Amino acid sequence: MRQPLKRISLIAICLLLTATIAHAQVSDPERALRRIDGFIEQIMTDWHVPGLAVTVVKDSLVVFSRGYGLRDTESGQEVTPRTLFAIGSTSKAFTTVAMGMLIDDGMLDWDEPVRTYLPTFRMWDTFATERMTPRDLVTHRSGLPRHDAMWYNSPLTRKEIFDRLQYLEPSEDFRTTFQYQNIMLMTAGYLVGQMSGGSWEAFVQRRIFDPLGMTRSIFSVTMMAQADDAATGYRWDDDEEELVSMPYRNIDTIGPAGSINSSVEDMANWLMLHLNKGKFGGEQLISESQLRQMHTPYMAISSPASTPEMPTSAYGLAWFVQPYRGHFRVQHGGGIDGFTARVSLMPIDGIGIVVLTNLSGTPAPSFIEFGIIDRLLDLDTIDWSGKAIEAREKAEQEKKEKEEEGKEEEERVEGTHPSHDLEAYTGTYEHPGYGRATVELKDGALKINYNDLSSTLEHWHYEIFQATDELVMENMKVTFITNVKGDVEELSVPLQPGVSEIVFKRVPEVSMSDPEFLSQFVGSYAMGEAIVTVTLQGDVLKMEVPGQPVYTLEPYKDTEFRLKGLVGFSAVFVLEGGRVTALKSVQPNGTFTLKRIEK
Repeated sequence: MRQPLKRISLIAICLLLTATIAHAQVSDPERALRRIDGFIEQIMTDWHVPGLAVTVVKDSLVVFSRGYGLRDTESGQEVTPRTLFAIGSTSKAFTTVAMGMLIDDGMLDWDEPVRTYLPTFRMWDTFATERMTPRDLVTHRSGLPRHDAMWYNSPLTRKEIFDRLQYLEPSEDFRTTFQYQNIMLMTAGYLVGQMSGGSWEAFVQRRIFDPLGMTRSIFSVTMMAQADDAATGYRWDDDEEELVSMPYRNIDTIGPAGSINSSVEDMANWLMLHLNKGKFGGEQLISESQLRQMHTPYMAISSPASTPEMPTSAYGLAWFVQPYRGHFRVQHGGGIDGFTARVSLMPIDGIGIVVLTNLSGTPAPSFIEFGIIDRLLDLDTIDWSGKAIEAREKAEQEKKEKEEEGKEEEERVEGTHPSHDLEAYTGTYEHPGYGRATVELKDGALKINYNDLSSTLEHWHYEIFQATDELVMENMKVTFITNVKGDVEELSVPLQPGVSEIVFKRVPEVSMSDPEFLSQFVGSYAMGEAIVTVTLQGDVLKMEVPGQPVYTLEPYKDTEFRLKGLVGFSAVFVLEGGRVTALKSVQPNGTFTLKRIEK
């Protein structure tokens, strides 16, 4: 059921708290940031950042906009305020603003069940299916853990992922726990597209990018690859102590959760929209009341405070609501392959900051954001980067000491072997939510391929193998499961912590659904006076037994088919000299042979 009293109390508390925070008097922001170059460049050096761009807005003015370092280390091209970067999950706020605009249009309600607008919406949990609202979609309280492996590098469409939500197991009860979740934000974007009669991309372009003059902002890295001023993404290799370029990773399907690419030049206008209560260029693009909801905390984050300067944290509508040194602040980070971003707003103080970098997983944007805030608010600066470096060095030393002491080996039974020849494990396996994984034998070793990401499988013990490379399954244990016949029928992988292992069921060979292959089994089979008839309907075999329902024969392997809905029952067609001569009915109480009746 809805929780209006709780929601109202949260809003009231938020407004009360923000009303008590004094508005900072930033008398000369340009002067405050005049000597910040050295600070930014030092952080870039300490954290191996090849290039970054920064913009700072005060109310309706851009007071700082600058590029640093290289957008491409090989060519030596420098970063400019026009340089395009992937902004990752900071894209989520564009999705919630789009939803707020639809609410202004009278087409959507934050607290109406999603099924009101998308009748086929279905979750694993029945209650969540019936009560999930648009507000729930964007506040990370669906009960689902990330399930990122399901969509990462996947060929699935947005609609196909939406249809598979029902097969994703939750790890917490609905509305009880904050769990960051990209697929729910994708669903919110899918909702925007369906309600607007187009796509999420088309709506954001028409209602946000165009009015804000965000002329360089785009939705796909495939478009960024063709842009005239776009950054190359990198990762830092600790072992080799060098930057490694990363290919653009297409995440268009999950786009509403993180596919936007932009420049600080464009993002400055996005900041102004939020700081000026939904107005830009004299036009009210979104109502003040809807924009205020974006910055209101709706879901508490229960992790303990790591520092007194940021004592609490909650989540609004695609914004983290986290005060900084007594000042109201909302922020969001973003990170995808090769890029890390940070967007921060201090609505009461009229400050907006964007930091975009072309390095994976770096904390540098946060440290730069804090340094800018400290200077603008005339606070004693805190060396957040230095603190992080000390913590990193301490962690590395502790790790080294443990290694010297002798790390306890993961329990492994030595001297075991797979129970089958490696060829027996090959084939295609499928999960209704996660899709298909294929296993092949190549150069004497098993390889698993999932979402076009491949890994070698090294035997661990018994029927368990360990994936050795690639991003999704690295170091995971893959367990092959046999059935009562001794055939390898399933593989199980712990792709998502907190829920049951993801079990992929073996898929029969495609040829077993070929009408030409199936047609040879059509006919009548007899044992005594009992006559069984097999017919072909499209690409499905049906078996008629006198006095019983018509059974569907599901492909299993070779010429064996299972009776749908009956455990332990199957039909095996016998081939002699290239023609079908009999049908063996395999049942829990025995196997019975029926001879084919020749015409």
